[in-house]
Amino acid sequence: MKSIVTVCILASLGVPSTAMAADPFYVGSWAVTTAVVAPWADQHRKPDGTERARLMSKTLVLKAKEISGPRPFACAKPQYKVTDYGPDMIFQGAFDEMQRADKKADPKALAASLGFSGARIKTLETGCEIDFHFVDDATAEVGLNDYVYTLKKQ
Repeated sequence: MKSIVTVCILASLGVPSTAMAADPFYVGSWAVTTAVVAPWADQHRKPDGTERARLMSKTLVLKAKEISGPRPFACAKPQYKVTDYGPDMIFQGAFDEMQRADKKADPKALAASLGFSGARIKTLETGCEIDFHFVDDATAEVGLNDYVYTLKKQ
């Protein structure tokens, strides 16, 4: 009884309860810091850099019910789902496709070349067009139109 009264008093004073859930690790502001030509891009044709130039140094904000920021990152109603993928399945399976086309392509090595380590890579599916693949809780990578963009949590 005493603990219920204490929680009620703390709540009425605006003191947060330890029982409140923290925001997921991905919620917050993220800045686009770098972009490199993706491993799956045609090596004989340089990708158009217009979108890359437009997105560099931009910030997007992942909120519980919205992603705000430049197109194509913005999303009015994301449906978040965190999944662990193997290196062959990140970037919508691009490394797996490369391996099937060229038996020498190794998804683990390709993922490592972009900073990923380990057999499982945490991925945030948004239900929009963009998935975020996490190198760590403060670094995400996104594949978009033959570039891999690195985002850093602010």
